[in-house]
Amino acid sequence: MGTYSKALSNLAKQLPSERVKFGEPLSAHTTYRIGGPADLFFEAETADELLQAVNLARQNGVPVFVLGLGANILVGDLGFRGLVIKNRCSRVSFGPRWQVTADSGVVIADLIEMCKVRGLSGLEHFAGIPSTVGGALWQNLHFLAPDRVGTVYIGKILKSALILTEQGEITVVPKEFFEFDYDESILHRRKDVVLSAVFQLHAASQEAIQRIIDHNLRWRSEKHPDLRQFPSAGSVFRKIEGMGAGRLIDQCGLKGFTIGRAQVSPKHANFVVNLGGAKASDVLELIRLCQERVRERFGVDLPLEISLVGEF
Repeated sequence: MGTYSKALSNLAKQLPSERVKFGEPLSAHTTYRIGGPADLFFEAETADELLQAVNLARQNGVPVFVLGLGANILVGDLGFRGLVIKNRCSRVSFGPRWQVTADSGVVIADLIEMCKVRGLSGLEHFAGIPSTVGGALWQNLHFLAPDRVGTVYIGKILKSALILTEQGEITVVPKEFFEFDYDESILHRRKDVVLSAVFQLHAASQEAIQRIIDHNLRWRSEKHPDLRQFPSAGSVFRKIEGMGAGRLIDQCGLKGFTIGRAQVSPKHANFVVNLGGAKASDVLELIRLCQERVRERFGVDLPLEISLVGEF
């Protein structure tokens, strides 16, 4: 048995055995329904378990990836060499002054509903976006403001977060730590892990909150392909100032173009969807084609909004 195999085996023995799997297909855990196997897969149900699993992986020299709902990522067909931790940490508590504290594994849709029934506003702007709290901070989750002109960012309502740093320290950091930008945070550049987050909300009626939820869900349904029917990772390319990536791709005649079982969505060209049985290589080839055609015609580079994970 090689050094890596020994480290993996040793790590598996140190985790709760009933939630440890070898070779788990990651396609079952991503919104794309694409992705090869994880060498080791573990479901963490509490922040303490998440903390322990990350520390043990680091101590054993095993690469680690923390997975939420599996949105906004494309996992390679060859899977992930290391430990994938499915983050199911779900503790939520409500404090004074309209603050809510949520574990990083809490699903944003669930948190929106919990806040709505308490008349707490701020998170409803992200209705319909598949994400956990940790994933939301990773990407600085955002959506169009109610006026459909500005943008609402989750970083605006974040007060603080409890993180495990890449140096192994547990510390509370203010929102400024994250250096939020469009589709960007410091978590893209550091190996810190969010354990929980505190959001500063404000009071509003349940009816007012529900109106925003309904409005956003209706808008997304009209503009975006149905995730249940056409699995995807959301928008593939980042927003370009003054122009839409989807519009540029459409003008290149690529809307509806297919490679294998991956397709540039006929509904919105910034979505590459899985028609059923698509491979990560199909999606990646289609992404590269869109980038090449747009660069050739408009001289514009299309940076990725989604993250590429694992081996392709």
